[in-house]
Amino acid sequence: MEMGDTFAGDQLRLARLAHGLTLEDLGGQIGATRQYLHQLENGSKTPSYDTVELLADVLGVTKSFFYNLTQSPVQPEQCHFRKQATTPASITSQVLARGTLLDTLVSRLDASLKLPPVNFPQRAVATAEDIEEAAEDCRRHWNLGLTGPITNMMRVVENAGAVVGYFSNVSERVDALSMDRPRPLIIRSEAKPAACRLRFDLAHECGHLVMHRGVHTGCRETETQAHRFASAFLLPRAAFVREFPVTRFLDWRAIFTLKVRWKVSARAIIRRAYDLRLITAAQYKTGNIHLNKTGQTKIEKYDDVIIAEQPELLDAVFRTLERGGSNALREISAGIGLADGMFEVLVGRRLPFKSDDFDADNVVRLFG
Repeated sequence: MEMGDTFAGDQLRLARLAHGLTLEDLGGQIGATRQYLHQLENGSKTPSYDTVELLADVLGVTKSFFYNLTQSPVQPEQCHFRKQATTPASITSQVLARGTLLDTLVSRLDASLKLPPVNFPQRAVATAEDIEEAAEDCRRHWNLGLTGPITNMMRVVENAGAVVGYFSNVSERVDALSMDRPRPLIIRSEAKPAACRLRFDLAHECGHLVMHRGVHTGCRETETQAHRFASAFLLPRAAFVREFPVTRFLDWRAIFTLKVRWKVSARAIIRRAYDLRLITAAQYKTGNIHLNKTGQTKIEKYDDVIIAEQPELLDAVFRTLERGGSNALREISAGIGLADGMFEVLVGRRLPFKSDDFDADNVVRLFG
């Protein structure tokens, strides 16, 4: 990187937003005014070498990061997350910025290693029956059958080519979300300790990727569709109808037995029963009241016996690169301008220890 190259103000804004910093916040950390940083971002001023070094250190990127324009940033219509209309603009901007940087990293990893091919079938839906058929078609497409539980929902989406991660201090405020990119990204929430809820979130995001590519989501209709897809995918109707106990009063012992077998929350089970007309509206309301009154709004009975599923794909990629060379992962990250700080923000782990002779701003790439 030569200082004669053009400083890309958009890159500064991208890194700043990824950290959730305002211009005032960043200015306070580097001793600069809001107006000056705004001028750097809009290109009306060029920073000194010392300022670039300081910005890179504070934002966890390399100096070269500011001289390479990121290609194809994530657009709002490509990001599916709940309550989008009521989410603060600052959080939306932070999600899009982190998604753009993670997508850039994943694209570079994809070019270096053979990741699973992207294999999400596409289905347009309008009715509840369309959604049921879409979920059943997906189970058939992925050879999962229609008669038993999904053993590991995390592996389902990763085997279909999605990369699953989380954004600390962000995802708990927007719930789970997915990004419609050439290799889809699913960002799970760390705020939900219950394995059943995490599985449902993954199935919900899977529904968006199957039914809503190119569709602006976040409204009641698309969220309801994704919820119905998740229910139908995790609890196929024919098998569920056979196993759900149809009685005058809700049989909680049987419902919790179903929960442990299918790894789906009791609340989702009674909703599925209501959607399939196995229970009445009054029974459904009574069931929700019971769960609320017994303190099972967020954590239900038997949540502790269902093991939470963990992402495996990115960790496998990182292990492979670390075996291939002590600086391989650092080299790839440095190639797109990510240093330790930003890398950890995006993937929740630190880069491996670097060799003494490795210079992130004078990297010689191992991969094309």
